[in-house]
Amino acid sequence: MLRLTDFIIDCPDPMKLAAFYSEVTGRPIKESSSEDWAGIQFGEIELAFIRVDDYRAPQWPDSEHPKQFHLDFEVDEIESEQHRVLDLGATLRQDFFGPEGYGWQVYTDPIGHPFCLCRNRGVIWTDQGPIWPKRDE
Repeated sequence: MLRLTDFIIDCPDPMKLAAFYSEVTGRPIKESSSEDWAGIQFGEIELAFIRVDDYRAPQWPDSEHPKQFHLDFEVDEIESEQHRVLDLGATLRQDFFGPEGYGWQVYTDPIGHPFCLCRNRGVIWTDQGPIWPKRDE
């Protein structure tokens, strides 16, 4: 049986990046975290940060230093979350919102990893995944 247990992000300072994502997600940093490995638990999956001494940050959207990964966070209110992540040290890179309010914004965390705040009005999130609103045909 295959089961995803960890999503690991290379970085120069695991505790600092874990603190950023702890504030973004509202989840605590694991007590067993250290300066070489820090984690945040999400059910069965751990978002982990590992020290890499010669770390080279991605330069989104430049393909010479590709993004390597990105995280999507679904939000109810984009403006308040945007202000919150910017205050925490994120940088807004691009906005992909349409006139009806659906879309996403691309940010980079304090060391250059991209992540998105996504807004899909009417979506209800459950433990089994999203329930999409019925659309008029």
